[in-house]
Amino acid sequence: MPLPKLDLSVFFPTYNEEHNIEALVMRAVDTLKRLAGRWEVIIVDDGSRDRTPEIAARLTQTVPGVRSVRHERNRGYGAAVKTGLQECRLEWVFFTDGDGQFDVTELERLLPATAEADFIAGYRRNRQDPWIRKLNAFAWGTLVRTLFGLNIRDIDCAFKLFQRRVLDAGGFRSDSALISTELLVRAKKLGYRFKQIGVRHLPRLAGRQTGAHPKVILHAFKELFQLYGQLR
Repeated sequence: MPLPKLDLSVFFPTYNEEHNIEALVMRAVDTLKRLAGRWEVIIVDDGSRDRTPEIAARLTQTVPGVRSVRHERNRGYGAAVKTGLQECRLEWVFFTDGDGQFDVTELERLLPATAEADFIAGYRRNRQDPWIRKLNAFAWGTLVRTLFGLNIRDIDCAFKLFQRRVLDAGGFRSDSALISTELLVRAKKLGYRFKQIGVRHLPRLAGRQTGAHPKVILHAFKELFQLYGQLR
């Protein structure tokens, strides 16, 4: 028996992704037309300095169901995700990054799990990142799992689907790269049910990664221990 079509808010945190964002949005729109009931696509432009704002504005004007919000200055990945979460209006929320390293059509693989879980967390099969990012992710994941008892394989995988009520009850505070961790930790504390599903991770074809900057990492560690103190 087919699942009922969900009402889905989809958003993409984006910074300097002029070569990636349009194709990603159009794939998302085609996928949602086929799979969802009501839906919306939100581009969160985190102060891009390339043509991303221009492309986002054009898509908003020409593609029904697409809208965009913009930070006037670059505030970082966590702030972009937090803005996206605040903008979502529908019952279920999905987000992935604006860099095209995930196949948004694989959202379809997550949907059956909504019958038994409130939070579906993707994990990257064969992660296509430099070794230093993989090492950082392993160390971060080990620390988070130790501090919070969080049994999640890929903490920061940007392929997550969850009920809107997780946000309503969570009281999220992070503006840093900690945001994915905070989402999972607060959902666990509230007793929500998890399911984990492997998804493909693709090589970045255009643009460059910014998440491994030492200041970004240090800020995330600071907020991590603040979160641990709040939830003890």
